[in-house]
Amino acid sequence: MATEETNQLSLDDKLFTVRRKTLNQSHITLDERLCSECLNRICTYVCPAEVYVWDEAAKKIDVRYENCLECGACRVACEAIEWANPAWGTGIAYKNS
Repeated sequence: MATEETNQLSLDDKLFTVRRKTLNQSHITLDERLCSECLNRICTYVCPAEVYVWDEAAKKIDVRYENCLECGACRVACEAIEWANPAWGTGIAYKNS
């Protein structure tokens, strides 16, 4: 059960509890055509780590793959997202596990 203290942590504080070994390339790609036609941008709402952020100036989704928790919510919510498992030896690990 979540404690009151946990609920008051910022997203950055929560993301600090995981460690990532990332490559300098994303394991997430977007179908730009489908993405440009999207009106609700559901990826910006379903991702708990704010991986997908709408860039109003560029009129596109900015993918911050280094925040990815590998939960798969985006894959369920949006057909424009192609998500692959990070390369062997990379990805997410929880610090306190």
